[in-house]
Amino acid sequence: MIIALAIGNSRLHWGLFAGQTLQETWDTQHLSVDAVSQLSEDERTKFLVQTAIAPIEQKYAQKLLSLSTHPEPADHPADQFVILPLILASVVPEQTALWQIYPNVRIITLDQLPIEGLYPTLGIDRALALLGAGTQLGWPVLVIDAGTALTFTGADVNRRLVGGAILPGLGLQLSSLGEKTAGLPLLSLPENMPQRWATDTAIAIESGVVRGVVAAVKDFIEDWCCLFPESKIGLTGGDRTLLLKYLASAFPDTAAAVIESPEAIFWGFRNVFKEGIEF
Repeated sequence: MIIALAIGNSRLHWGLFAGQTLQETWDTQHLSVDAVSQLSEDERTKFLVQTAIAPIEQKYAQKLLSLSTHPEPADHPADQFVILPLILASVVPEQTALWQIYPNVRIITLDQLPIEGLYPTLGIDRALALLGAGTQLGWPVLVIDAGTALTFTGADVNRRLVGGAILPGLGLQLSSLGEKTAGLPLLSLPENMPQRWATDTAIAIESGVVRGVVAAVKDFIEDWCCLFPESKIGLTGGDRTLLLKYLASAFPDTAAAVIESPEAIFWGFRNVFKEGIEF
């Protein structure tokens, strides 16, 4: 059993693998850098192990105990955990640094991925999701990640990066307007596509942000499909369901071509395991 951890801009994304089979996924908040830094190294190690293992300890207790090297598994203390291997991919250096003392951690880097043309500053999360979607859905592929940032990343049939784009995500645009401008409210994403021509401030913000993002998504998809008519299009990220709902409301034909792919980054991890890449 292996734990995969993808550290995103806003959250920690976890996956539990048994061999190459993804058992389940879950998300947690970033760790507090200040709080963890105040712990001794032993305390920090224990805290990291508990953070990684506790969510799955109860569900997989017998399986984990069978993996233990403890001489008497039956006496396995409740406050101790089997140290499962942790495979890490991160775009947040401060969070990465916290996990580097985990007892059995391996960090994925761009040069380990079987994709051509990756550039040094490309986020490992984008590259892994691209690898996962291409392997699972087929090449060529365009991956749209509706997270804190909204990203587009595409590769051709030869697994070569074509390129992509980055813009602020839906939630980030709303929070930026609420926090950085005078008199504008802090809003959550609406459940449905807002009306275009608003008669109050809140709906005007929703209209501008949501419809602006949806128009951008449609434009990128259409251009990509002109370049690669047979391409698959995968949609991942925390806002994917709402974004797809908005897109379907405004441009149903475009939305019909999109495949919701919440586990794209973990498909990428699985491909790394399958390739037997050394760390």
